[in-house]
Amino acid sequence: MHGDTRPLEYPMFKGLQRPLEFMGIQGRYIYWAAGAIGGAIVGFIVAYCLSGFFAGLIVLVAALGCGAALILLKQRKGLHSKKNDKGVFVYARSKGL
Repeated sequence: MHGDTRPLEYPMFKGLQRPLEFMGIQGRYIYWAAGAIGGAIVGFIVAYCLSGFFAGLIVLVAALGCGAALILLKQRKGLHSKKNDKGVFVYARSKGL
């Protein structure tokens, strides 16, 4: 009597290979968004104390707008965006190996 020799099959969660996403913001840009929001709030508080509500509101809107624009531009390049050097590069190899 031979038993069943097939290995046991378990359901696998396939979502582990996908980047973390929250409201359309992916991966490391979630932390960038949290920093931009925190910085905007702190900027609002400082500007409100120094100059009043209207100045605080301007700082808040400017900080949120700049943060959102930066995140959207960077995210459009992808999560693994690197510096893209433009030009012609010549790689020299030493002959004495």
